[in-house]
Amino acid sequence: MAKHRITTTSFASVYPLYVAKAERKGRSRDEVDRIILWLTGYDRDGLQAQIDAGTDFETFFAEAPTPNPARALVKGVVCGVRVEAVEEPTMREIRTLDKLVDELAKGKAMEKILRAG
Repeated sequence: MAKHRITTTSFASVYPLYVAKAERKGRSRDEVDRIILWLTGYDRDGLQAQIDAGTDFETFFAEAPTPNPARALVKGVVCGVRVEAVEEPTMREIRTLDKLVDELAKGKAMEKILRAG
């Protein structure tokens, strides 16, 4: 089966779009980073290294140091796709990140986004 084009797209090319979406709604780059760090286990230096290297999404998630087990709690629809129904692992991770950034842009509290409360 052919890979979806987004899996071979560089994370660095999409990251500014996540930040712009959040900032348009009064949220911050720091909050976007916090979501990504929570989801993947990267620290800030590790995240920046992935961005600087132009790592594709598939590699970005494959090399994630400690994917958060609570990411399985992320459910719902983003871009017309039910996150929990996505079977391909990399696409599920991408849709999970999309959903979390969407929740941030919609004004949801960070504790709720990070499934802490």
